Amino acid sequence: MWGKAQKFSIQNLALLYDVDRARNGMIVCPNCNHQNPDGAVQCEACYTPLPMMMSCPNCGSTVQADASFCGQCGFNLRTAAVKAEGAEPPPTVAPIEIPDLLPAEPLVEPEQLIAGVPRAESEVGTANPFEQEPPAAVGESYAAQVSAPPPPPAPAPSADFKTQLQIQSARLLHVQTDTTVELPQNLSVIHLGKPNDRIPPDVDVSGFPNSEIVSRIHADIRVEGGIYYIEDVGSSNGTYINNAPLPIGNRHRLRSGDRIALGKGDRVTFCFNLLDPS
Repeated sequence: MWGKAQKFSIQNLALLYDVDRARNGMIVCPNCNHQNPDGAVQCEACYTPLPMMMSCPNCGSTVQADASFCGQCGFNLRTAAVKAEGAEPPPTVAPIEIPDLLPAEPLVEPEQLIAGVPRAESEVGTANPFEQEPPAAVGESYAAQVSAPPPPPAPAPSADFKTQLQIQSARLLHVQTDTTVELPQNLSVIHLGKPNDRIPPDVDVSGFPNSEIVSRIHADIRVEGGIYYIEDVGSSNGTYINNAPLPIGNRHRLRSGDRIALGKGDRVTFCFNLLDPS
């Protein structure tokens, strides 16, 4: 009985979620839940490709292709998709016609040599394509190599090229103590928390005031292509970006000036800053 009630409540939540998306005319990003305007193909917040749009087969309203129910009439889109797939007839393969093979042409017999004609006379006026020129003398080839000018040196890399190879670094500024924490440049995943036996933190906050509200395994900062993202990995008191809670499993793209609070009450707060590569 409880399983049926739970299944019914999940379906109602999915229906309410699809109704809200359809009424607002927005496309919700499946990665960060950011609401994008109708017609967008890429999320404005995390640049994730957005789902395709389709028409409801019952009322003709525009809905997302991954929606479970129509936001206007409540039609079950997944049941209709399953019926449509079962009703499609199997594709018919047209027979391939193989053309008849052409008969092989008869072999041409080689002409016989004319008896009594000397070999030298028959070859007069014909050049041997495989005949090579006589090799030059050793002294001439060495003189040609010495007189040849040396190749020009390769151009030195410009300053712009060196700048492109530099990696953009970042750091955190602890707001309560005005302490700067440099983020490691050689790590793609930077762990924020306190010492523990499972995942040692790369940024240890145990020495800052009010660190008791921070979990031992609190949040991760990921670096992908020079872009920094932060995500909560199951902390007890949560992670807040610019005073807004960050849901577990979602990630936020960090920009200079973003305010990161580990735990409630804005008691352990960092300011994220990107550094100029130059």
